[in-house]
Amino acid sequence: MGIYVIFIVIALVSYLVQSSLKNKFERYSQMPIAMTGKEVAEKMLHDNGIYDVRVISTPGMLTDHFNPTDKTVNLSEGVYSSNSVAAAAVAAHECGHAVQHATKYGALQLRSSLVPIVSFASQWISWVLLAGILLIEVMPQIMLAGIILFAMTTLFSIVTLPVEINASHRALVWLDRSGIATGRNNECAKDALKSAAYTYVVAALGSLATLMYYVMIFMGRRRD
Repeated sequence: MGIYVIFIVIALVSYLVQSSLKNKFERYSQMPIAMTGKEVAEKMLHDNGIYDVRVISTPGMLTDHFNPTDKTVNLSEGVYSSNSVAAAAVAAHECGHAVQHATKYGALQLRSSLVPIVSFASQWISWVLLAGILLIEVMPQIMLAGIILFAMTTLFSIVTLPVEINASHRALVWLDRSGIATGRNNECAKDALKSAAYTYVVAALGSLATLMYYVMIFMGRRRD
């Protein structure tokens, strides 16, 4: 019964965090500053001595990311050309990842090394766990294999935490130093970055709780 309570609590917290973050970004998107997301990103990169990373626009919403392979900071259309507090916060955060890459930040390198493993695991987890649950009395090894695959994705979520929190911290420090967002705008940018970090904490906890659930199923079979 305890694990189900944990699931419910995490689901509720996740909903509240996501709702709060959405409301904040909608509000902060209406607060103008002097620079667009593209300009903020380019300035942060140059202030950190990075000149070989391009800032480009990518289609969609919430598609912002740093691609270390082709060295690009990809900003969604609403961030790239927007001159709002929310756009500045998102752009600075993604540039935080570029700075991590340039400085060979350990947690980012670890996460990057896990990407091929997690990509493989993600393709098979659902099928292996389904087969494992259905055949647990006959072939428990399948369930164990599914748990190992899921553990890889959980590890990835946990490793992602320091990467994302550190990127936000770098963004916060730079925003303070650069003077792009001042007074109330600066406080709102900080709030947006901190709120976004909470989503990764909730995601990691949710993944860990799910892993515990599958382990309990497997261990329950052994006790029967």
